[in-house]
Formats: sequence, structure tokens, C-alpha cells
Amino acid sequence: MSVTSTIRLAIVDDHRILLGALPEWIAGSAPEISVVAAVPSWPELLTHPAFPVDVVLLDLDLKDNLPVALKLGTLRNLRIPTVVMSTYAEPGLVRDALDSGAAGYVAKSEEADAIVEAIRLALDGGRYVSDELTSALAEGRDGRPKLSEQERKVMALYAAGHPMREVASQIGVGEETAKSYLKRVRDKYRGRGIELGTKVALRRQAIADHVLVDDETAPGR
Repeated sequence: MSVTSTIRLAIVDDHRILLGALPEWIAGSAPEISVVAAVPSWPELLTHPAFPVDVVLLDLDLKDNLPVALKLGTLRNLRIPTVVMSTYAEPGLVRDALDSGAAGYVAKSEEADAIVEAIRLALDGGRYVSDELTSALAEGRDGRPKLSEQERKVMALYAAGHPMREVASQIGVGEETAKSYLKRVRDKYRGRGIELGTKVALRRQAIADHVLVDDETAPGR
């Protein structure tokens, strides 16, 4: 790809503040990247007049209960490289996204330059994973409990300080269901000899296992 070529980028993220800020951040770092669509939902991407695009920057955590593998498979069939972005850096989640066809995975704590690098690399047929996430992948092979996507989200959100009612709302389930996910998380760790009975212990473990990025200290992303 010539550095003078325009890259037509679509961003999908249901956090309106981030959705509004990302195009400006990207434009400031890479004038050749043109954000032609910035939408809060998967259906709005597929029906946008600018779609299909050159690259999609897709929030892994859209609250629509659609498997990310389905979205990545759809975009792969359309030959559109996709960079996944997420608050979560848990090794299993990163690996699942890459195995499902993501051309890159960036944590939302990373700088705009990292996102730009991932977009450029994706268009050139490469795959972007930051040094931090590469380390997380390597560390993730040590027999830690395997959590489902919903369990990871509940663990991260609750450990970050969100009340359970808000956790449930963010992942689109009832409060009792969210509590059951948290109980499963604690049970799985207990089976490995790790007690997570307190919120402090849960947060410490979430950071250690890269379920929660270590600068995630307050509600919101």
C-alpha cells in the first residue's frame, strides 16, 4: 500500500464519547486514514452507505449479545480486515479474537499511534498485537481458569468498581444472571486453589491475569 493512499475506515463502538473522539485522534496521527463511518452498532455498520470499507475497527464489547466470531466471520468473508479493540486484555479473549480472524487486537488503554499502526498493518495483510498483549498471551498458557466471554466481562467490570446492577446492564443480562457469572468465576478460581471472596482479591487477580488493564480504576472505559 502506498503511504499516500486513503484508507477508508469504519469504527464501531457503542460508547458515544469514544466514538466521537476516535476519528479526531486517528486523523491527528494518520492523515491518510479517513473515517467514513462511525457507528454504535453492528447493524448500522452493515447498512451504512459507506460500507464496505477498507478496514473496520470493532469494539469487542458491543452490548448486543452477538458473538464476536460471527461478526469477524462476516467481515472476513467480505475480505475486510478487522482490528478488534477492547478494555479487556485477558489472554483467552485475545486468542479467541485472533483465532476468529481478527487482523489485530488493541487495548483501549493504548495510544492512538498503536491503533493507527494496527490499521495500517491490517490493510497490508499483517496482524498487530502489542508487546503487552503478546506477553499476556504467553502468560496465559499456565493453566489459569478458562472463562467465557460473559464471565470475563463480569469479572472485569465488577473488579473495576461497577455495582452489580450496572454490570448486568452493561452486558445486557439480568442482575441475578450477572451474579451467577461472578459466582462461576469465583468457583473456577477456587478450583485452582485461589480464593476471590473479596472485591480487593478479585481486582488483584483480574489485573494479574490481564482480564482488567491495570489503569482501569474507575467506572467507565
